[in-house]
Amino acid sequence: MTERNHDPGNAGQQPDNNGPADVLRDGNIKATIWKNERENGPSYNTTFARTWQDESGAYRDSHSFSGTELLRVSELARGAYARTNELRREHMQELEVEISRDDDDTPPHDQRDNFKAKRGSQDQESRSQTVGRRK
Repeated sequence: MTERNHDPGNAGQQPDNNGPADVLRDGNIKATIWKNERENGPSYNTTFARTWQDESGAYRDSHSFSGTELLRVSELARGAYARTNELRREHMQELEVEISRDDDDTPPHDQRDNFKAKRGSQDQESRSQTVGRRK
């Protein structure tokens, strides 16, 4: 079963800029989601690792998986995909709040138009960067 890593000591706090945005686990296999700030908003990358313990008791990560572990890796990939989409939606909701704060003096219909215009330009820039990478 896939579970999210939860550290009760950090409940309610924003993730550290150098730390992961989230960690999903299935036993000793984990998917670590990393947030990267970009001009057009955050992007997310995921790394997969199998944790093991060496003779001295130190925990190590390996990035190779046995055939029997691959299904667990694929389920973690599915969970990481869903979680990164959730993180993107949260970011968009934060943008909506930020934009509405900036436009408090603007009538509501103008706020919606301003948001759509700002969001549309971000989406267009993101699409043009994606197309550029495919070439």
